[in-house]
Amino acid sequence: MNSQDHKNEISRRRFLQNSAKLAAAGIYINLFGMPQLFGNTLMDNDVVAEITNVKLNNGIKMPMLGFGTYGLKGDVCQQSVADALSVGYRLIDTAKVYGNEEAVGKGIKQSGVNRKDLFVTSKLWVDDAGYENAKKGFEETLSKLGLEYLDLYLIHRPRGDVKGSWKAMEELYKAGKIRAIGISNFDSYQLADLLSYAQVKPAVNQIETHAYYQQGSAYKVLKKHNIQMEAWAPFAEGRNGLFTNEIFSQIAKKHGKTVAQVNLRWHYQRGIVAIPRSSQKAHIVENLNIFDFKLDQEDMSKIEKLDLNKTQFPEWS
Repeated sequence: MNSQDHKNEISRRRFLQNSAKLAAAGIYINLFGMPQLFGNTLMDNDVVAEITNVKLNNGIKMPMLGFGTYGLKGDVCQQSVADALSVGYRLIDTAKVYGNEEAVGKGIKQSGVNRKDLFVTSKLWVDDAGYENAKKGFEETLSKLGLEYLDLYLIHRPRGDVKGSWKAMEELYKAGKIRAIGISNFDSYQLADLLSYAQVKPAVNQIETHAYYQQGSAYKVLKKHNIQMEAWAPFAEGRNGLFTNEIFSQIAKKHGKTVAQVNLRWHYQRGIVAIPRSSQKAHIVENLNIFDFKLDQEDMSKIEKLDLNKTQFPEWS
């Protein structure tokens, strides 16, 4: 980690530490003020948020805001998933390569939320590419999660035998083992190649997109093909000083919100599904509290100008 990265990480850590204190004091007030969003219960461990759904191209509904689990492991992951579900999240995102599918499954079970009310996503890793391997990889994922079906299954990266993987996933979809199939980290050319032979169009493309990499071209292509865009790093993991950015700080102050909430609201207003991650319950609740304000055109224009039009994760390219 270079000195600038270290400085950004310290800024992000300070932001999270300070916002935890603010969230503890502020969430309770917001809950009183927005009963139509959170129901009649006011304690944060019983909050139920009304998250808007988007209808995918095969007709099923997907929550616009979910809970990501990248980097969460073991008991921390299990409890974080249970906490997220307890406060109203219904979309849970995991992947084989995260190494936490068992913990996610335990968190789901711990929550006691009815399976039919959940939207669970996992992803096929590169090592399982190909027709036979993809089917085996899917069954292993299902077993680790302790589930009978997945709501969404994605090819994690466009590597290896994508065509064979997609054929296997189409068969699993048609057999009712997966409610929707999609892709992750596919660019427009890779998407076009897949569409040239796919019998089932991808329902989702989960990619890197955030204020610093707004993916304008991909946004238009996915809109054209009616494929839902989903952000796997809605905060850019705090890189490039996102949590201390002056523009975001000004917009947050204007609306009485945090920088994290402004970012998530920005994704929401663009029609992009976002899956923020946290192991701290105060932040899990904070990230959910984005439906009681709206960014105006001035706000949206200022954020649009922050676009650097390049990845903030060059090591993953």
